[in-house]
Amino acid sequence: MSPHSKTAPSAAPAAAAKPVAPVIAQVISSGGKAHASPAIRRFARELGVEVAQVKGNGVKGRVTKDDVQNFIKAALAQPRGAGGNGLQVLASPVIDFAKFGAIETKPLSRIKKISGANLHRNWVTIPHVTQFDEADITDMEAFRKELGAEYAAQNIKITPLAFMLKAAVTALQKFPEFNASLDASGENLVLKQYFHIGVAVDTPDGLMVPVIRDVDKKGIVQLAKELGEVSAKARDKKITAADMQGGCFTISSLGGIGGTAFTPIINAPEVAILGVSRSSMKPVWKDGAFVPRLMLPLSLSYDHRVIDGALGARFAVYLSQVLADIRHLAL
Repeated sequence: MSPHSKTAPSAAPAAAAKPVAPVIAQVISSGGKAHASPAIRRFARELGVEVAQVKGNGVKGRVTKDDVQNFIKAALAQPRGAGGNGLQVLASPVIDFAKFGAIETKPLSRIKKISGANLHRNWVTIPHVTQFDEADITDMEAFRKELGAEYAAQNIKITPLAFMLKAAVTALQKFPEFNASLDASGENLVLKQYFHIGVAVDTPDGLMVPVIRDVDKKGIVQLAKELGEVSAKARDKKITAADMQGGCFTISSLGGIGGTAFTPIINAPEVAILGVSRSSMKPVWKDGAFVPRLMLPLSLSYDHRVIDGALGARFAVYLSQVLADIRHLAL
């Protein structure tokens, strides 16, 4: 994925909007126009059913509430994967927005068209769970600034992301299920012995995710240099498809923009992604008193088919501990 956040819908609409596979549809014969009352049309719409696909068994072929409910029951009873991959959803309604006011039509960029299809597939096929945590990066940030001053003359910008990459590898080594992928059958877990990490880069044409390879074998300064190079390459539209393949885990950092948390979408075939928001000073109880500490919000989305809640929480806690004491990076 190219990583993005998704706002969770409220409980009631989420349950009502569950798509129904159209393969069982019995489209009525009157030019596709259904005979149904406004109340039944509203009822069907709330359940995500296109009433024109429901065969009416009421008086003169009118669609009844029972017909809509039976349609849904039949769809749910279908074997998994029936009618293709079972991901068919109702087509978006065609709306003439111009009748409400002035509009401008602007085509999506090629990157957004490609990433959009992948994001949609990843969101609907992977059961996402997002674990939130905070890391105390006060000491890390102090060291980063010292290191930055040291390498400024070499035009190497030491960013927090370089430390995130190293900390992520340390966590992936401790929890190998996160450095894995499901095989095509969905029945086997492929545990990877290499550590390639994707980094979401914001470009004028959309989000790109180049991969930094062998992060475990590189130091902070080398990673910082590569991050600068790959970011410039992405913004200059020089990134190739090969540059964005082979990732084991992805980091999407919005700290430079703002926000306190978000729910990043997993970049399949990976099983987890780390979202990073803007750090802020907060009072933290330490040694019997409140002290100001720089806290970094973390949002870890993971594939619940592979990773359960307890493991997800342990990964997030351990990652926070590593970032809080960067001496762990030398272990």
